[in-house]
Amino acid sequence: MLARLKKYTVGALAAFALAASGSAYSAPKTVLVVGDSLSAEYGLARGSGWVALLEQRLKAQKIDARIVNASISGDTTSGGRTRLPALLQQHKPNLVVLELGANDGLRGLPVNAAEDNLRTMISLAQKNRAKVLLVGMRMPPNYGRAYTERFSGMYKELAGELKVPLVPFMLEGVAQEPANFQADRLHPLATAHPTILNNIWPQFAPLIKE
Repeated sequence: MLARLKKYTVGALAAFALAASGSAYSAPKTVLVVGDSLSAEYGLARGSGWVALLEQRLKAQKIDARIVNASISGDTTSGGRTRLPALLQQHKPNLVVLELGANDGLRGLPVNAAEDNLRTMISLAQKNRAKVLLVGMRMPPNYGRAYTERFSGMYKELAGELKVPLVPFMLEGVAQEPANFQADRLHPLATAHPTILNNIWPQFAPLIKE
């Protein structure tokens, strides 16, 4: 009787361990998007921005992932840096998508400050065992060549320094055509967001599939 009980107990423990292992393996990954109005669906119907389209694509490809869109219109790298610790603690993401800097640039804020904020955010996410995808932005030429080159260059420098994948310019194929934008000429129409997603997807997909 004792031998049977011992055999049953060992078998039950093994089954429990296997089930727990399977459950952990199948747990959905959490993707945290920290961005500004370009990711917060500013001026758009809910569900038509690139983040919502990303969620739809993941479902279509049967990739089990949960998207947390923590983007706020008007946010800067400083605001993101302030908000990120609590977001990491609350959501414990596997992947953090950083889409910030546009408002820093439009306000002509120092590039060095934006770069330091992004560096801190990337490092903090990595310390919390999250992968990071950095989404880059460019400024219009009327900001001057020196500023625009330094601004776009900071994303490349950070990606190389901290070894994170980079989307060089999220509005590639969008910014070149004024008809892609809302009346404010700053925020893309819903019809442009599939292009934005296609710009981000090639760098995003390998991270979520690993």
